[in-house]
Amino acid sequence: MVTGAADDDCSAIGTYASAGAKFGLTLLWTAPVTFPMMVAIVYLSSKLGQVAGKGLFQLVKDHYSRWVLWPALVGVLIGNTIEAGADLAGMAAAVNIFLPVSPFLTVVGVAVMIFLLQTFGSYTLIRNVFRWLALALFAYAGAAALARPDLNEVLRGTFIPRIELSKESLSILVAIIGTTLSAYLYTWQSNVEVEEKIAEGKTRIEQRRGASQSELQQSRRDIVIGMAFSNFIMYTIILATGATLFKAGNHDIESAAQAAQALRPLLGPAAEALFAIGLIGVGFLAVPVMTAGASYDLCQAVGWKASLNARPAEARHFYIMIGAFTLAAIALNAFGINPMKALVYAGIVQGFSTPPLLLMIVLMTNDPKIMGDKTNSFWLNLLSWITVVAIFAASAGLVVSWLV
Repeated sequence: MVTGAADDDCSAIGTYASAGAKFGLTLLWTAPVTFPMMVAIVYLSSKLGQVAGKGLFQLVKDHYSRWVLWPALVGVLIGNTIEAGADLAGMAAAVNIFLPVSPFLTVVGVAVMIFLLQTFGSYTLIRNVFRWLALALFAYAGAAALARPDLNEVLRGTFIPRIELSKESLSILVAIIGTTLSAYLYTWQSNVEVEEKIAEGKTRIEQRRGASQSELQQSRRDIVIGMAFSNFIMYTIILATGATLFKAGNHDIESAAQAAQALRPLLGPAAEALFAIGLIGVGFLAVPVMTAGASYDLCQAVGWKASLNARPAEARHFYIMIGAFTLAAIALNAFGINPMKALVYAGIVQGFSTPPLLLMIVLMTNDPKIMGDKTNSFWLNLLSWITVVAIFAASAGLVVSWLV
């Protein structure tokens, strides 16, 4: 649930809102199409964490050369940091809808609160807080209900895929695929599985290694529910903006906060408030997933201890790096760098690093040396390879469209 909610972060909400505003309900079909791909790749990451007892980048370090490890790591770190900065900016804009506060002060205040929770809160506390924050995303279902979309249009948009062969249409389609399959999604899931075992008292790798078939089935059910939740929110955002902003001719939406403000004259203050509340809630969840996720990845690659179950004195480097990535996200806003534009450059970097990382996940979950008898089934492999091809094509398309 937490992983799925974090996938609908502030910049993702901006992407979905932009899709609805530009193309109406014609892109609703992207939600059911991306859903099985999300389930496949997050489940593979979950399997790695459970069966191997290690986080994703620790496994990459163990089984691949540094020439593979470091390019993938650099891409993920850049992507996570810029996404965190963009999400802080999105939250500040949403807060500004309710309170006329300096956006930068909001960025600093929110970042400090998040860092204190990560540093001094237990893993169990953090997990429970994240679960409640995930519920804020249901605000978008409320906004979609207020939009009162035409049922026939909804059914057509959902079940009849339509692709316009224009640069704008292909770019938004590629952006949707890239956003729903972001790298932090699967790196975080592998680490969460390890943290859950540590919370049970399995502090050594030997104790954590291995998972029963029933445990993997339970994990698969959890992931299906979590990704369905994430996908449903994506669907309602496109629905809310497609049924209102597109019809009103307001096609140029570049951020979630802008979408919230644009909804006010069409649906009233309730829709604007719901959109903004969802943005603030998911920001509080997504930013720590990105900063802690980046710290996990770097520490595992270097060989430092990394765990939210550990006290700061026990995993000093891990918490220092969380602070460093948080400061970098603040700096994006402090120095006047537009985080939304920075996402473009982050997307180009991740376009080269994320697909190979996804490929390594598929290869590692088919390696008996790592997985034992828990390697992938034929159908899971088929879906996983389709996902790999889709993310390679999406990344290549996004990079080409931006470079051109």
